[in-house]
Amino acid sequence: MEIKYQLSEIPAVAKKLLREISGDIWLFYGKMGVGKTTLIKELCHQLGVEEIASSPSFGIVNEYRSSEGPVYHFDFYRIEDSEEAMDFGVEEYLYSGNKTFVEWPDKIAELLPEDAVKLEIIVMENGIRKLRIPKC
Repeated sequence: MEIKYQLSEIPAVAKKLLREISGDIWLFYGKMGVGKTTLIKELCHQLGVEEIASSPSFGIVNEYRSSEGPVYHFDFYRIEDSEEAMDFGVEEYLYSGNKTFVEWPDKIAELLPEDAVKLEIIVMENGIRKLRIPKC
């Protein structure tokens, strides 16, 4: 699946993704500033999270409450290696069965389940984003 969108279309994109992608663990790939956190914020909103989602860059994980249970949002940009993630029990989150969004998943690649959904965001001309999802 491939979707091209402008930032103003993020609510529609999030709705489409939640409708068409199965799986609890979504891995977000893309350069700094490409819009990973912005899309995750809208996904959280669409899942019924009432608090304002924000980047967990400094805390590594944010947990939100939704009508469907907890939603986890990880940002591994600041960790050095997967051992650091193991120290705070990342596997418990990854195998909890709850919706989990992961930024910078390459930092913990060996810990990720094989069935995790991979989403890559690329900025194109005029601020248009291209979202690629190999399988869904």
